[in-house]
Amino acid sequence: MKLAILLIFSAGISYAGRVDYATSDQLVTIPGTSMSVLEDATNTLSYQQAFSSTAYKPVTSKIPNFALSNSAFWIKFELKNNTSETPLLLVEQPLIDEGDIYVFSQDGKLLLKESVDKHKPFYERKYNDRNYVFSTGAQPGNTVEILLRVKSAAQLVFPVRLGTETQVVSNSYQKELLMAIFTGIILVMSFYNLFVYFSVRDRSYLLYVVYIITVGLTQTTLQSFTFKYLWPNSPWLALQGPTLFSCLGAMAAIEFIKNFLRTKEQVRKLHYGLIFFNGIFVFSIALSLLGMRSIAFQVMQLNTAIASLYSLFVSYVIYRRHYRPAGFFLLAWSLLLIGAVIFVLKDYDIVPYNTASTFALQIASVIEIVLLSFALADKINIFRKEKEESQAQAMGALEENARIVREQNIILEAKVTERTQELRQSNDDLSKAISDLKEAEMQLVESEKMASLGQLTAGIAHEINNPINFVTSNVKPLKRDVDMVITMLNEIETITLNDEPVEEKKKKIDDLKQEYDFDYLKTEIDYLLNGINEGSSRTAEIVKGLRIFSRLDEDDLKKANINEGLDSTLVIVNNQLDNRIEVAKHYGDLPLVECFPGKLNQVFLNIMTNGLYAIKERFKEAKGGLLTVSTSANGDSVTVRIKDNGTGMDEATKKKLFEPFFTTKDVGEGTGLGLSIAYNTIAKHNGTINVNSALGEGTEFIIELPIIHQTL
Repeated sequence: MKLAILLIFSAGISYAGRVDYATSDQLVTIPGTSMSVLEDATNTLSYQQAFSSTAYKPVTSKIPNFALSNSAFWIKFELKNNTSETPLLLVEQPLIDEGDIYVFSQDGKLLLKESVDKHKPFYERKYNDRNYVFSTGAQPGNTVEILLRVKSAAQLVFPVRLGTETQVVSNSYQKELLMAIFTGIILVMSFYNLFVYFSVRDRSYLLYVVYIITVGLTQTTLQSFTFKYLWPNSPWLALQGPTLFSCLGAMAAIEFIKNFLRTKEQVRKLHYGLIFFNGIFVFSIALSLLGMRSIAFQVMQLNTAIASLYSLFVSYVIYRRHYRPAGFFLLAWSLLLIGAVIFVLKDYDIVPYNTASTFALQIASVIEIVLLSFALADKINIFRKEKEESQAQAMGALEENARIVREQNIILEAKVTERTQELRQSNDDLSKAISDLKEAEMQLVESEKMASLGQLTAGIAHEINNPINFVTSNVKPLKRDVDMVITMLNEIETITLNDEPVEEKKKKIDDLKQEYDFDYLKTEIDYLLNGINEGSSRTAEIVKGLRIFSRLDEDDLKKANINEGLDSTLVIVNNQLDNRIEVAKHYGDLPLVECFPGKLNQVFLNIMTNGLYAIKERFKEAKGGLLTVSTSANGDSVTVRIKDNGTGMDEATKKKLFEPFFTTKDVGEGTGLGLSIAYNTIAKHNGTINVNSALGEGTEFIIELPIIHQTL
């Protein structure tokens, strides 16, 4: 790496505007001194005019720094590719609004033109990177002229780096990992302090939570993570975000300072200065919304710097008055300002431009947030101490009053003892009678609960096993599908990284997707996940029913697609088909049905499972089994038919079919509660369930459900 940097730096010194890309082992930063710049104050120059202009000036800093300006800047340098790969150009400054690259051959012919800007949705970018990434078109051994145009309402400070696509992606992932850690800390601290707020109801904690959240939004917006992950379809918010969230974060900080340091009580005159700064931030937001984003950003930056120093001064004055929380704030705020200074100094090459200096502000913010949390906790301790002292004084007064009352009670008791003896005896008898009555009542309630629990357990023993099976039976097919997807992705990655033409790669990828039936895999995985979700939700409902000893239901009715419920159930029983049983689906066009969809899916599962069992009993290991599922709409109701060509049943069996614990299966194959619970579920929906069956021919269950649930 040192050799590569030395080669590039030497090239930049030896003759201005020339960059030799000599290594593809890692990302290489291009020294600003190897570039020349042209300021376009009118924002009207075309790339032809900029390319042929003779007004370029050399960049004098290692990292290009064009400060705050409404101008567009054209950066020009010559790139010679001495490696075996075509590099990408990485402009590490997510606050840029517009970025364009024009690549010319040595004879002045335009070879490549690309554009990236925040006026378009994020997904339209060629490279999925929050920074500005461009193709250079510099083939191995060739030399090209690079013309780069950048424009931003924020400060234009950015390193320009060269590297392969893999290196650029790796660099992006490293930075995103660090920001993810920062975001995680922000969320943890937010939830922790919000929990404390609900516990102690101290407004300082609520203001602090707002401050933490706005700090997190500000930092992630300044790095364009919010544009990439939260609002990729909102260029307007991406453009307004840096100023908007910076102002909101600063305003939240000032409100927290006013409350935490009690500025209105401690330093009343200085308190109004904080209010003035908040007014300036509101003014900055208004300027940004009116389209004057560059001016708004400058006002915000200047006001933030002055307000930060002013807040530091206020905390120092309050600390001198021996207000302990001000000491914590003074330390936390000082560390935050040190981090901000380091972050700024890196742009002027006073401190090294590296990951630590790039994330100095985030690191300082995390330290400040933690220290202020300690400060809030210490403040609670102070309040607790004051409360204990107040309670001690109140306790002393109460004890004195108690002594006087005791003396009066002794005199009073001596006078009334003889007169109250009979009344006491009556009260004792009455108390004993009431105690006996309460004990009998408790025993009766417990007996009733046990009876209810016995009935509930008897009816639910089979039902609680089904949602568990619903979940566990999904794991094996889900793992199979995920393994196939992973295998396919690995093969696609191999195809993507080879040197074949793009069309050939695309053809191979399309063939691979057809080979693995990719569309079906996506559908099946979706159904399996829905099944797991419904199964786990149903288990929770059952446990809830056991806990309250009363009923087994879902919280509320939902409008559901019956066809989708049948499809999801078929996915779950798919592994029971054993490639020997065919499934025929004849779905009608159904309206949404008001029902408890989880319970209906359990009914479908019970019926289908019994049907598949009957088919296997009839055909054993041979093929020929058929499970037919049909739906239709009939006025104000829908009909579901589930038919199998299994063993069927006689009339005696049909009469007992819905009785609890009745089963024709072998011992260990079932409890006999499935159809009983299914019958009760359909009855709860105000529907009907009928059975047509003939011994040796098969069975058909006909379920009719009202579209609108009527409470009877």
